[in-house]
Amino acid sequence: MSAHPLKILAGETAIYGLSTILARVVNFLFIPIYTRILSTSSYGTYTEFSAYIAILLVLLTLGLETGCFRFANTHDSPKAVFSNALLTVTILSVLAFAVLTIFAEPISTFMDYEGYPEVIVYIGSILAIDSFTAILFAKLRFERKAVKFAVLKTIKIFSETAFNLILFFIVPAYLMSHPQTILLNFISSTPDFTYILFATFLSGVVSLIIFIPDILKVRFAFNKQLWKMMMLYSLPLMVAQLPGALNDSIDRLLFRFFSPEGNIWRSDLGIFQAGVKIATLMMLCVQMFRFAAEPFFFSRAKDEGSKDLYASIMEHFTAFSMLVFLGIMLYMDLLEYVIGSDFRKGIDIVPIMLMAYVILGMNFNVSMWYKLSGKTNIAIYITLAGLLATLAINIGFMPLYSYHAAAWGHFVSYSIMLIFSVILGNKYYPIPYQWKKILGFVALGLALYAVSLLLPEMNLVLKLGIHTILIFIYITAYLHIEKISIWKLKF
Repeated sequence: MSAHPLKILAGETAIYGLSTILARVVNFLFIPIYTRILSTSSYGTYTEFSAYIAILLVLLTLGLETGCFRFANTHDSPKAVFSNALLTVTILSVLAFAVLTIFAEPISTFMDYEGYPEVIVYIGSILAIDSFTAILFAKLRFERKAVKFAVLKTIKIFSETAFNLILFFIVPAYLMSHPQTILLNFISSTPDFTYILFATFLSGVVSLIIFIPDILKVRFAFNKQLWKMMMLYSLPLMVAQLPGALNDSIDRLLFRFFSPEGNIWRSDLGIFQAGVKIATLMMLCVQMFRFAAEPFFFSRAKDEGSKDLYASIMEHFTAFSMLVFLGIMLYMDLLEYVIGSDFRKGIDIVPIMLMAYVILGMNFNVSMWYKLSGKTNIAIYITLAGLLATLAINIGFMPLYSYHAAAWGHFVSYSIMLIFSVILGNKYYPIPYQWKKILGFVALGLALYAVSLLLPEMNLVLKLGIHTILIFIYITAYLHIEKISIWKLKF
């Protein structure tokens, strides 16, 4: 007897999640290093460049990751689908790399980073490599090669980890004893943002190298008719994803222009990013779910009862997300020491960002309707609405509230996108979501968090003990609501 669809999804999520968890965990583990060695301003500078990379990567991949899933499942030749995608992305990424490399000096000067043209070259290289390998990773996901996907991702992660450790803990001493070394053409003489970007660039080179066997197997051929269909489907997704990427990152760029008068905007940005990094433990769950769920949803689209299945997945996802929310917030007395003391003033944005990411995950579930129905053009208007909310809140309130405005911008924006997506989904591709139950999980999680805030001052051990009891109350309630007996659970 074949396995239940939910068990298949859970299994693939676990495998994809191994590499995703590892990447986030390693990234999380580097926060104590970055926030103790780097200044708030230097970390803010790295954050700004990361935002540019995230936005430009959406442009360079053209929405073809999702487009490949759509057409590889319906076209006679999946190889032709991926060949078209790889050719398109390769040409575009090489052009982008060439432009950024040729004009590195004037670009760095224009951005007030005069003397750092190499950083612009790193960004061009990272963009070119990541956009190309994104299609190769999508191919592995389509072929259901989750283990290989995880292995290759893990190699890249370990290489980036190694380069970071070498640069931050070994290279500085080497530079002091070798002041004329060629390394100074690539990084600064003391640890700063260039070290992180250089490590990312080097790990990208490693990622490209380990994909060489897969690249050699690709038979590059261009199918004009198929390409037109793919672009007509994928470009609206890219246009829709671009406001989404801007929505996630543009607040980092707005710090330069709208930080409160008298504040050092790079410092504010660094503090904000440190707080966000703790909240990205939630984003980890969303990302690992997305890797497995997107191809899963497409493969089940024609099955009888698929919409009921999608609705059930939404319930379990939301319930688990709120469990993660409680796990982070109820142990914040310990987690806050992950970041350096200069950055801890931004801890109070963590619950806002956590709930923003819960809503983002819910929105990913709901937004599958326009991908499954082919109405990807509608996604543009949904994400634009979210982007406008982000811009309005940040421009209006960042000069007064700095990074707190940025956090609330994410929350409001994702909420607006979810509302619009639900309304339009009910019209074009109705899925029987049990909203009372879904919102009940959210309300229960928030209520238990509120209880923790009302507790009087007490010994830390006792406080954490009570918080643990609150988490068990939530789990018990979930099992009761879903009518699951804890004795029947199979581990």
